[in-house]
Amino acid sequence: MSWFRRNKGDDATGVDEVTASTGSTDDAAEGTSGEASTGRTLSPLTDVYDRSKGPWDESEADAEETYIDLGAIRLPAKEGTIQIRLEIEEETSKVIAATVQLEDSAVQLQAFAAPRTSGIWDEIRSEISASVSRQGGEVDDVPGVFGRELLAKVPARTPDGRTVLQPARFSGVDGPRWFLRAVFHGAAALDEEKAQELERLVRDVVVVRGTEAMAPRELLPLRLPENAQSEGEEGTADQAGRPDSLRPPERGPEITELR
Repeated sequence: MSWFRRNKGDDATGVDEVTASTGSTDDAAEGTSGEASTGRTLSPLTDVYDRSKGPWDESEADAEETYIDLGAIRLPAKEGTIQIRLEIEEETSKVIAATVQLEDSAVQLQAFAAPRTSGIWDEIRSEISASVSRQGGEVDDVPGVFGRELLAKVPARTPDGRTVLQPARFSGVDGPRWFLRAVFHGAAALDEEKAQELERLVRDVVVVRGTEAMAPRELLPLRLPENAQSEGEEGTADQAGRPDSLRPPERGPEITELR
């Protein structure tokens, strides 16, 4: 597992005002599967997600599991070739998101404080959809593995200055006083089979809400794990062409990245 830092100047998304926010549907049983209409034979698609399959609240975490402690988010420590980027707010140097990279796929994870009662994922999806469309992208609101999700093509700038449409899949899960947002990039945004391992990882995530009072949509704090070593500012050759993360919640500025 490796870590490196990438500065703001390397960001190639060109995405403005995409809101990553809190809120979702209440815990409920799965709705109608999307298999019949899509031919999908992998994880069933649903309008309402059953969180009994994870991700987990801190109180529900497996005591025998080993986790990578990122503060508000704990990732299962798995053997394999995944890489983790921690995304940094330049003005404050605070860690505001974690992105897990697996070959040509990635998922960006952010956790937020959420209301005690009804969620607001429907509202947030609408805001994200409007923002992507406003910038010339494409977006569909469809049943997904974690409930309703957005399949989008987001305008992004390439290193040579061209604008391309980059695939992204926005998912969200509501927990007790927290909301976890997962944005799938690369092959995982398009290919059902390649998305499966990252989907399993999202289900295994543990969210640590804490007891302090926080406003809905406020980002839960993340941190670099103990003993993690940065590879420096330059990054590595495999950065080229990798999907960049979108902007953080409406209260935050543009992000940078660690890996």
